[in-house]
Amino acid sequence: MTTQRDNPAGLRICWIDTMRYSDPLTTTQSHKWQMLTEQLGVQIYVTSFAPGLRPHRFSQHAHFILYPQLPVAVLRYLTLYTLAPIIALWLIFTRDVSVLIAHDPNVGFAAAVTKRIAALLGRKVAVVVETRGDFEENVFLQRRITFKGLYRRMMAWTANYALRHADALRAVSTTTRDQLLRWQPDKPITQFMSWTDSDVFIAAQRPCAPSQSHEVVFAGVIVPGKGVHLLVEAFAQVAAQYPQATLTLIGQPKRDDYMEELQTLITRFELQEQVNFIGHVTQAELAAHFAQSRVFVLATYAEGLPKVVIEAQFSGTPVIATTVGGIPELIEDGVTGWLIPTDDVPALAKRLLAVFDPAQQTAIDTIGAQGKTAAMNYFSPQAYVQHYGDLFTLAYNTRHQP
Repeated sequence: MTTQRDNPAGLRICWIDTMRYSDPLTTTQSHKWQMLTEQLGVQIYVTSFAPGLRPHRFSQHAHFILYPQLPVAVLRYLTLYTLAPIIALWLIFTRDVSVLIAHDPNVGFAAAVTKRIAALLGRKVAVVVETRGDFEENVFLQRRITFKGLYRRMMAWTANYALRHADALRAVSTTTRDQLLRWQPDKPITQFMSWTDSDVFIAAQRPCAPSQSHEVVFAGVIVPGKGVHLLVEAFAQVAAQYPQATLTLIGQPKRDDYMEELQTLITRFELQEQVNFIGHVTQAELAAHFAQSRVFVLATYAEGLPKVVIEAQFSGTPVIATTVGGIPELIEDGVTGWLIPTDDVPALAKRLLAVFDPAQQTAIDTIGAQGKTAAMNYFSPQAYVQHYGDLFTLAYNTRHQP
């Protein structure tokens, strides 16, 4: 007789991820896993990548089994597809794991293979496949791909296999939900945004109101898909009228040729003294940057539901962002932030100039305050944990129904 569950307490879960986890965890990661394990009463095993070439295993709220992170994307996928099913099967038969969570549909291929092998060996496990963005196109916006056609076909095949064998799906926005529905219209789908350590950003102390700052900030991976080149071009028009303005670009570059393109733009517009590049920062450092800026800009071409937008809002910083993915779910234009078209330097420059207009100081501060209120209403860590509890239970019951 199959037992149905009303809550997830007692479940053992294997998370198949692609993030890098260090020992000890960052404060934000530690907070997330602590809340999930303690409040839901579950045991979580995470298999993902170590920060370097040495495998590692440790426990901090969850149990982490990390394999080496090889320098080439194709080799990382081969590592994932080879080792993740072995580790997951070991956890199923030695730790009684009954739910597998896959970070995205391509990672979900490893979870689906594990589920099929476990079934052949007489064990039922449920698979949840998540998506945080456009899994069909995002990778091509982030890096240059050799043999793009072959790569696209392989990604489509692995994603389709994962989604067909999933017991439940999770999206972060209406856009990502619609994409999942196109691939698998009959699967149960849960929608809620990704984890953000909201307390860090809400608690950030602002040295002055947004309208008194002269700093424009971007945070994210520095790749063409994030539209950083568009921001630099638009900022050049702002700098021409407001020489005290500065632009801070926070994030890791992923392509040397793109960094060279950005440096060429900066030199052409003579912005060397006004544009600053900052690499990886902690959540607390990012919150401090947001809290001292006038506006956060995300001129991205594609997104799921970018948590960096809501993090900026938590800090009371006004946001300018493109109308892609789930961004319009976070921003009401002219009320909690500003929306602009994609790939439109004139529109971005016009909006930035309006933000720096001395006559708009009161409006800027009002937008920042309203954005913060909206963010606090939209996301809470407690709701995030409860959503996952419901998702664990849904997946288990779907798989174990008579």
